[in-house]
Parts: sequence; C-alpha cells; structure tokens
Amino acid sequence: MNRFFGIGLLAAVGAAVLSTATASERDDDTLTLAVFGDWPYSQELLTNAHLLTNSVNADRRIDVVMHLGDIHSGSMPCTSAHIAYDYQTKAGSPIPTSNPGWNQSVYAAFQKFRAPLVYTPGDNEWSDCHKSKELGSGAPLKELASVRELFFARPGVSLGKREKRLMSQADHFDPPHSSDAQFVENVMWEDSHVVFATFDMPGGSNDDADTWSAPFQDDAAQAQERQDRDGANLRWLEATFDLANRAYARAVVIGLQADMWDLENGPGHLTNYTPFVTALAELSVAFGRPVLLLNGDSHVFNDGDYPLANPNSTLGAIHHTQPVPNLTRVVVEGSGVGTHWLRLTIEPHEAKPFRWKEVAY
Repeated sequence: MNRFFGIGLLAAVGAAVLSTATASERDDDTLTLAVFGDWPYSQELLTNAHLLTNSVNADRRIDVVMHLGDIHSGSMPCTSAHIAYDYQTKAGSPIPTSNPGWNQSVYAAFQKFRAPLVYTPGDNEWSDCHKSKELGSGAPLKELASVRELFFARPGVSLGKREKRLMSQADHFDPPHSSDAQFVENVMWEDSHVVFATFDMPGGSNDDADTWSAPFQDDAAQAQERQDRDGANLRWLEATFDLANRAYARAVVIGLQADMWDLENGPGHLTNYTPFVTALAELSVAFGRPVLLLNGDSHVFNDGDYPLANPNSTLGAIHHTQPVPNLTRVVVEGSGVGTHWLRLTIEPHEAKPFRWKEVAY
C-alpha cells in the first residue's frame, strides 16, 4: 500500500476543519454521535421516519449522525431496477416492480436530521440487487450509480440540515490509482483529535463475491468491481491511519456496513474480507491507541466485543490476524429487531474514550 497523505494534503485537511469549525470541533471536546443502520426496512418505518429523526434531533448533544448502510430490506425492489442493462451505454428497460421513489424518500428523511448525516451504502441498495428476492432485481453497478448520483451528488459534503465538510476519496485519492476517485462514498473527517472514516463494504455476499444472477450476470464486470473497490478501501484505510498518526489523533473510528465476523453462512463466506481485516489489524497495532469499528448488516445489537484480541477465539480464528487488543467493535441494531439508535460518546482525553448506549424511539 502506498502512503499518500503528505504535508500538502494535511494542510488541506486543516483548512477544511478550520473553515467549518464549530464548538464541537475544539481540542478535547466530547463528541456525541447517533449511529444506526439497516433502516428503513418497510414502508411503515419510512412513513414513521419522524419517530427516529425526532428522537435524535431532541438530543442536542449529537454532533454527527451515521447511517451504516441498507436503506431498504433485501426483499424490496431496488430503486432504479433495470433489465438487459448495458454497462457501456448505460441503457436498459425498467423493471415494472422497481420503486424509483424509495431512495428519494429516504434522502428526504436524511435531510430532516438536525446534525450532519454521514451515510455509507449497504448490500441491499446495490450489490444484492441482482437477486430475485428483491422483487425483480436490478443491475448492481446501475444501482450503485443511482445511489451515488443522489446521496453523494456533492462530494465532500454531508447530508442533514447542518452540512459538514468531509474528505471524499473522489477528491483525495492516490494519484497512481486514479480509479479510486469513483468511490465518492468513502469519506473521512477529524474532530477533537479523533479521525473518522467510512468504507463501501457490502455485507451478506462475501464482499460481493456471490455471482450476479441472470440476466445481470457479468463475471468480468463483477470481478473488476470488487478488485477496484477492495483496492480503494485498502488505500483509504491506510490513509486514515496515516492521517491519524501524523495528526497525533487519540482515537480512530471506522464505519462500514459488513459484519465481517457474521458466521451465519460459515467462515468460508467471509474470506474476501480477510485482506481488509488483516490491514486493519496491522494498522491498529501500529497506531497503538483506541480504534472503534462500527458495523451493521447482522441486525442484532452487539454491545461491544474485541474480535481480534485473541487469534485462537471463535472470532479471532476467522481471519487469522495478529492479536489486536486496542480494536473494539459495536454492531448496531437493525430494523425488524427493535426501534433503537446508538448514542456513541467519545471522550478524547480518556484512556478508554468510547461509551455507547442504545436509545429507544
């Protein structure tokens, strides 16, 4: 991996932070985030989105809202589903069961959060759209393009009522790897000596390794997609820790959708996450300070664990990394399980800076 966060780019980061500084961005200030994912999974939840937004907005401590992917269920149609999709001409016929208004409705709900909202895509809105259970299916790359066009139309700017300047991989990429610029959804920011980063890491299909179903099967396009995205994610991960080390950050927070330790389909269905987990282990150990991984995907709230602390444990044996005692993971609750969001409090000056609590709405 190639380090590319040099002095010039760090200066740009500093300028961005200063230009958008608020009271929550001073040194050592407590940070509070609202984190959730796998929402909304039904029309009823979308119709009642105000219950969630009102609950989060009522907490005036919230500095940032994070959505960890999956903006509809795996049994709902994709928003721009097409058949006979041509990846060269971007042409195709709409599937009658597609729901072109769903993503726009979710976008409108996101814009009602008072604090800046950072969203990273999940498998249901793009990589799993080829599956027949999504009521007609759609071409994954077409669906990802639709997500980017709507939710990431302004690279480096958050959603939500109060916009926040972010660093997007669309603008800050390793020049020898110019294709990384397509990953506008990968973002990074720094508050109170804590570096945050998100990654497009879909769950459920071993990092989009399950063969796309007919009529969307395209092995070459799928292999290229995964190669490009995995490479970009690894470079963005190293950039995250490069910034954290150069800026003397006190902690790092990683947000993505995939539960890379979900054994529902067996450890063989997690192998394509191993390169990312291995890099995360190496970089976390070298960083030596607290690292928090936030993910959704498996829906059941996990009240914090240390998946890489013991390589001989059930979780540790999945990816076979070195021991990583400073990596903590929290899995947020998903739709269908309950109605909670996660309040994450970060005290940068504390040896154990992370505290979290589920909040019912």
